[in-house]
Amino acid sequence: MDGNGREFLCPHTEISEKQVKILKSGPGWRLGWNPEAEIYTGLVGTDDWSVELTATELDDFCRLLLSLASTLGDMASELMDEEKIACEAESSTLWMEVEGYPDAFSLRFILEGDANATTGAVRRCEGCWSPLAVPGLVAAARTLKVF
Repeated sequence: MDGNGREFLCPHTEISEKQVKILKSGPGWRLGWNPEAEIYTGLVGTDDWSVELTATELDDFCRLLLSLASTLGDMASELMDEEKIACEAESSTLWMEVEGYPDAFSLRFILEGDANATTGAVRRCEGCWSPLAVPGLVAAARTLKVF
């Protein structure tokens, strides 16, 4: 727990039902959503790291990820088999880039963060997923909030 009473999850910490209502994971990725959390309702990460996101950040993360994955799929017929591509997208809360082949690409993001009203500090981070992890993450982003 930090000095502001927020709990940060270690990647090897057991996550209880109270902490995350929905946690999807697979080889090299994790994606979570807890609509009852006060500030940080989302969680993204890998087997080695994770970061909590606000509702807006989580929505932007999923929207940008799905948009970029769709763009790469749409461009597949325009590229030669050995041709790689990089595409990026951003919102007011984060920047995201995919790089590789339409059917095998890596993902990077930089979170601009939110200002802590008490200290004025801004929470920022960045992370990435390998081409092996991205398909599962994309599939989870499509269904994270579907009931």
